[in-house]
Amino acid sequence: MFYTKYSRARRRVGNRTATRLVSPTVAAVRGNPRDRGAVFEFLFKYRPVVFERGELALGLPAWAFLLAVLVIVVAVPSLLRYRAVRGAATRRDRIALSVMRSAILIAALFALARPVLLVSTVVPQRNFLAVLLDDSRSMRVADMDGRARADVLVELLGSGMAADTSRAPVSAGVAEVQPAADAAGASAEGAADVADSALREALEERFRVRYFAFADDAVRAGPATTLSFRGARTDMAAALERAGQELAGLPLSAFVVLTDGAHNAETSLSDRVLSLQAGGIPVYTVGLGRERIAPDLEVRRVELPRRALLGSTLVADVVLGHSGFAGRQVRLDVEDEGRIVGTRTVELPADGELPVQVQFTASEGGPRRLRFHVRPEAGEAVQGNNVRTALLEVATSRRKVLYFEGEPRFELTFLRRAVQEDETLQLVILLRTADEKFLRLNVDDPEELVGGFPRTREELFSYDGLVLGNVEASFFTHDQLQMMADFVSQRGGGLLTLGGRRALAEGGYAGTPLADALPFVLRDPTDADDAFAEVAVSLTPAGRRHPALRLAEGEEASSERWATLPAVSTANRADDLKPAAVALLNGREANGDRRVVLAHQRYGRGTVIALPIQDSWVWQMHADIPVDDLTHETLWRQLLRWLAGDSPGRLRARVSEESVNPGETLTITAEVEDERFLRVNGAAVTATVTSPTGLQMEHPMEWTVDRDGEYTLRFQTDEEGLYEVEIAVAGGAADSEAPVLEGGASGTTHFFSGPTEREQFGAAMRRGQLERLADETGGRFYTADDVEGLAEDIRYSERGNTVLETRALWDMPALFLLLLILLSAEWGYRRLRGLA
Repeated sequence: MFYTKYSRARRRVGNRTATRLVSPTVAAVRGNPRDRGAVFEFLFKYRPVVFERGELALGLPAWAFLLAVLVIVVAVPSLLRYRAVRGAATRRDRIALSVMRSAILIAALFALARPVLLVSTVVPQRNFLAVLLDDSRSMRVADMDGRARADVLVELLGSGMAADTSRAPVSAGVAEVQPAADAAGASAEGAADVADSALREALEERFRVRYFAFADDAVRAGPATTLSFRGARTDMAAALERAGQELAGLPLSAFVVLTDGAHNAETSLSDRVLSLQAGGIPVYTVGLGRERIAPDLEVRRVELPRRALLGSTLVADVVLGHSGFAGRQVRLDVEDEGRIVGTRTVELPADGELPVQVQFTASEGGPRRLRFHVRPEAGEAVQGNNVRTALLEVATSRRKVLYFEGEPRFELTFLRRAVQEDETLQLVILLRTADEKFLRLNVDDPEELVGGFPRTREELFSYDGLVLGNVEASFFTHDQLQMMADFVSQRGGGLLTLGGRRALAEGGYAGTPLADALPFVLRDPTDADDAFAEVAVSLTPAGRRHPALRLAEGEEASSERWATLPAVSTANRADDLKPAAVALLNGREANGDRRVVLAHQRYGRGTVIALPIQDSWVWQMHADIPVDDLTHETLWRQLLRWLAGDSPGRLRARVSEESVNPGETLTITAEVEDERFLRVNGAAVTATVTSPTGLQMEHPMEWTVDRDGEYTLRFQTDEEGLYEVEIAVAGGAADSEAPVLEGGASGTTHFFSGPTEREQFGAAMRRGQLERLADETGGRFYTADDVEGLAEDIRYSERGNTVLETRALWDMPALFLLLLILLSAEWGYRRLRGLA
């Protein structure tokens, strides 16, 4: 007897290509619960993985050719007989009967040909298996029919894997769900006495199993290991890498990961998947927990500027996730060191996500650790995810803004008056009074701007923001126009352009380098009269949400205030917004035509704002405006803070995470530039880290080489509290090889070390992530309900020491059932149609 193989599909796993017979039925049942798997195995004798991994072959005996001739002898007369049938038989009857008889013969021939599957299986006890057990805090969530995931994991593995979940939570005062029984103490203690589970026995019968417990890293787990389920971070990528390193050089068949699918570390799981694909090692994942936790309320995301100027109005974008609380009102509070600085009450719609904006003022300087929280609701499944923290650095230093005006006008006078009491803004005025004559106000020294508008990058780039008033483009040289565009794109400064008869398109800026930076397209004006108009101003939807345009407490009150402001005039048409631009204020003429009054866009590293009106001072001096009204002052202070508040210095410091657990490591990064804001490589950069107790640690920072001007330091925390990081580059070279940085540069950032609740967020089982990890590495995904087939499936992983096995298919119940169905169908059809 010999075998003839028939390939039907190809499947690529990592860098290996193997021939596979893939059945649609197999694909249909893959990942389904155990009852469907049992039905499949009953009908087809083997588990679906055998068909996926196996190669179809026919065991053809020596008389196979005689059999083929016999089939032809039998089949041809049968077909001719049906063709000759007359009487009540129609052409459709003859075709149907011929098809059914042919199908019967084909099925019988397939069985007589002795079909088999050739499949590679691992040699028992000659291969290793790495089993990774999730030991993080999210495994304490009791969402599996009232039982904790930790309890289910221990039960799956039986004795030798005990759980200690009776200790106090990591973060005192934050409610959380403990495993069942005593907040899991009793059940965990009893877990050590559970007899070896069928899963554990099956795995250890076939493989030499090595267990690893993992949270932020993986450690070997032996028979005496006690799982604590207290890990504050889950890093599946690091766990897979560490387990792979420990078993390097050994015949490793697969990884098995029992987890809820959380991965909340800096490392990339996708990169680790690529490495596993290259090595051809499959990952079999077992998902624990439910895909939806209800009822639950979660503060999923908080978006807030990392830095702000003292006294700035801030709007935080918060996303609330909720399930099971539709129609209920909840209150979102913003708390700064025990003091509530902002609050918002909302009604929860149908289950899902609800974006919420909450407004508050940065009234105190320095680093502020803000808490965004909603009070736990009765019956809530997980309460540790009701609070998120954000670190806000409130700067008290002044931002320097240059305002260049081409002619004396009221706008300059009232704008200067609006911000003169603001201690965080220094508005330097350069006013052209005549040709080659300028008035300088609020300068730092007699030499500043003595030659008029800056002519060098160093001079212009010393400012944080630039306001360009009613001045024509022809006043500037091409280099100055390009320099202003670079001021935004390269230096990261803010540019605000005002309206006027010599500004924007009317000032001849179309086609200049500065036109590329503006948020709308400039067109050559053809009719000066058409450019002028009086407009009533209103907020756009984006403007309603923007903090710089908040004239009152809350979005609704601010919108109402804007609706009462008097009309203003514009001498510039600016209607054709660029794709990346956002309109914040619209104006409507008396005839109903719309004009853009305020728009902005990101340009490189900075922001460009366009306000093409010429008399915002009306909002201060109009007869309908009360004398003590602060609308005009509030608007201009907020606009200029927005313009210059985020302007970076020559040294920008940041940390990879603003909040870490004690003992964790984070990355401190500095970007260094010279006085022209060009990146500096090879400088002597030092980071001085001050701990919460005042201990100062000085560390040199290394140039990353991969990126110009970027320096990094890995730092491990050992105390709880707020850390300060001051990074400095000396004005002179630290050694003969380091570059000289004129004037030096420094920057400061902060981070907090303390218990975090990251494991409580997104606590539902992440089935999609686990399925992708398994599929992309050639493994399979299971749940606690169908995991009993795991050990058998890994036998066909084709990794390690394997042998080729033959699995007969001719006696499959499904094949005999098919023959019975076909014979019955033919007989029934003949009876139904009254055919002999």
